[in-house]
Amino acid sequence: MNSQTATQEAVPAARGRGDSPSLAPMLLAVACAAAVLFPLLGVLASFADLAASLDTLRHLAATVIPRAAFETALLVGLVAVGVIVLGSTSAWLVAAYEFPGRPFFEWALLVPLAMPAYIVAYAYTDFLQYSGPVQGLLRAAFGWQRGDYWFPEVRSIPGAAFVFTVTLYPYVYLLARTAFLARTASMADAARSLGYSPLRGWLHVNLPMARPAVAAGAALALMETVADYGAASYFGLQTFTTAIYRAWFSLGDRIAASQLASVLLAVVLVLMAFELRARGRARFVSAPNSARPAQRMPLDGRRGLVAMLACCLPLAAGFLVPTAILVQLALPAIDEVDVGRYLQWLLNSVTLGGGAALIAVAIALALAYSIRLASRGLPARAVALAARLMNLGYAVPGIVIAVGILLPLAAFDNALDAWMKSRLGIGTGLLFTGSVAALLYAYVVRYFAVSFQPIEAGLARITPAMDASARSLGASPREVFTRVHLPLLAPSLFAAALLVFVDVMKELPATLVLRPFNFDTLAVIAYQFAADERLGEAAIPSLTIVAVGVLPVVLLSRAIARSSQPGQLTS
Repeated sequence: MNSQTATQEAVPAARGRGDSPSLAPMLLAVACAAAVLFPLLGVLASFADLAASLDTLRHLAATVIPRAAFETALLVGLVAVGVIVLGSTSAWLVAAYEFPGRPFFEWALLVPLAMPAYIVAYAYTDFLQYSGPVQGLLRAAFGWQRGDYWFPEVRSIPGAAFVFTVTLYPYVYLLARTAFLARTASMADAARSLGYSPLRGWLHVNLPMARPAVAAGAALALMETVADYGAASYFGLQTFTTAIYRAWFSLGDRIAASQLASVLLAVVLVLMAFELRARGRARFVSAPNSARPAQRMPLDGRRGLVAMLACCLPLAAGFLVPTAILVQLALPAIDEVDVGRYLQWLLNSVTLGGGAALIAVAIALALAYSIRLASRGLPARAVALAARLMNLGYAVPGIVIAVGILLPLAAFDNALDAWMKSRLGIGTGLLFTGSVAALLYAYVVRYFAVSFQPIEAGLARITPAMDASARSLGASPREVFTRVHLPLLAPSLFAAALLVFVDVMKELPATLVLRPFNFDTLAVIAYQFAADERLGEAAIPSLTIVAVGVLPVVLLSRAIARSSQPGQLTS
């Protein structure tokens, strides 16, 4: 039963006799939709002065946009190939074969999700650059000097593509593995009866079956790539995200930054349409109870070793090697750490993460419960539309949300300051611009979907019969919520809060733009230290961010590893 069906069936149970539909869910839906649309409209407001905006847009089209479009497109293309190859191959190996270490790789291949791409970029740059240990070892071993040999340049588009590939392939792995597990023995028998080898069967039967899942995972990875600022900036790339930041802070041109954000928003909407098209064309058919799941084929000897190495490679490249590099960089710098400042950065990060998690979970719970209560008519359509709009925020890059919030807030603060000076002779300054409240707002818009999905899934698992039983015993709707639903939703609420907390700890672009003066987080400090080539000092906050991110990823991956029974067939 899907969440929509569960919601529709839950309404009669949730309402007692004589209850009438309330407009409260619809009002909440309107408020939530406005919260997401506000920063998007703030970005588009740069076109209000059409003449000036067209002149700026023509200038950008002649200077900035071509290079940004080329480098973004090239980066996206390389990352798409990389994540599809790594993600689908590793997913097929752990789903279809039995080899040494398979149970471990089944969940461990998701751990690179805990590594922010900009942190991996810092690690590999120190490891592979001219003054790094790899090239230093080569020069010492062969007596080479500068110019005697060729070595790939890590600060390049291929280098950035490698970093994004090894950190984002788990999106494809996660969805493709679920699709591959849906294989049944009859499908494998049919492929063999046609004379297909295991490789041809994978290419002609299983891979087409998982194509929608692979495409959806690749689209998620590409949206993260387009939204990134830290790694692209550190590698000196001119993507749309870095161009927006430079236009705003280096050139002081807010119109140019806003219009570049509009172009980036259009790029993200195209990627979203691609992901929705891939998902919409999928068809899901429940496997009959009599269907035998396909047995994993045992791989022994050399073939088992090859499969084990194939799974170990992305795990090592995306997590083990960067972590080892960061530890090596951090050890000499530990004695130089200003403990007081480090604790302040940690406190700032935890405060922002905890506050955003509480707000996002509270709003997500209210909206998800409103969907459960609103059964039909305008309220039901309003809350369903609000949920779609709120989930849109996760696909919008943090830099776009930040610009969309900063522009109208700055205009409001300036107008209020001018009005107060003219009427009362008192200057108010910037009340909302560069405030913690604006930063929390950006986080909630960006990561609402992360909190909403677990809560919606948790509510869908609560059968409507429980609501009806509680109401038949005289419980009021409030008592049903507090005494029945909340205890059952506690694990989902905790998971949602943890996921938002970790994402906020890693968030860089929105934090750089919106944070108050002299209010730094671990992500900001790690970026600033790395930009100043103080990689040893950058490694300590980076390791803290990774350590915080590992816990939910491990919990998620272990839970996925336990769910190995095929439930659906994808075609």
